[in-house]
Amino acid sequence: MFPLLSKARRSIRQPPAPETRTLDVAGRLMPLTIRQHERATRITLRIEPGGRGLKMTIPRGLAAREINAFLDRHQGWLLTKLAKFSSETVLEPGGEILLRGVKHRIEHTGTLRGLTESVLVDGRHVLRVSGMPEHAGRRIATFLKKEGRLDMERLVAIHAGRIGAKVASISMKDTRSRWGSCSTDANLSFSWRIVMAPPMVIDYLAAHEVAHLKEMNHGPHFWALCRKLCPHMDEAKAWLKRHGSQLHAIDFD
Repeated sequence: MFPLLSKARRSIRQPPAPETRTLDVAGRLMPLTIRQHERATRITLRIEPGGRGLKMTIPRGLAAREINAFLDRHQGWLLTKLAKFSSETVLEPGGEILLRGVKHRIEHTGTLRGLTESVLVDGRHVLRVSGMPEHAGRRIATFLKKEGRLDMERLVAIHAGRIGAKVASISMKDTRSRWGSCSTDANLSFSWRIVMAPPMVIDYLAAHEVAHLKEMNHGPHFWALCRKLCPHMDEAKAWLKRHGSQLHAIDFD
């Protein structure tokens, strides 16, 4: 019995470690991760949220020449798809950043200490950032996280109160695969990048995750509850579909 069991264990093949490389897409260098999958019958290629990298799944043992040929054939497709992830946001003095759907001109205060703040100057929205100019991106990200938390704590409290639900905790993260999540323990998590979206979109995301406190699925009852909490749900979902990738594409580092 034991020799046979040991032999059976040795026969189980572990998947090879993923291969990582850099792919040149018309001068744009993209990190590429290639994974072999035992049950894969064809090559699949997808772009990571925010256009930050590429992931490829291939049948086990596929020859390198076939992988390279596939990538060559799909250069045009990649160029078209990556175009929508391009961000024109420049996180330096003179650039602009969205806050609750409103463009703010970035201005450096000229001081090393001080808070990042949103102000109105001669009818224009300005985001004043202190510290070293090269650290503006990180300081802006910190500011957005704080503002995003304030919005979510307020909106979640409103929506949870409407349906008599209790929230255990709220966390703000820089997730790329989803804008928010709700655990079975009533812990809600949100991407702080949502604070760059218009207020109706921020409200929709809060309502969406609160609705999961009652319906841990995406069935008809969930969507009915979500629409009850957020009547502008369809408009907000459409905005995220059109513009969400641009928010993910902004590099704050």
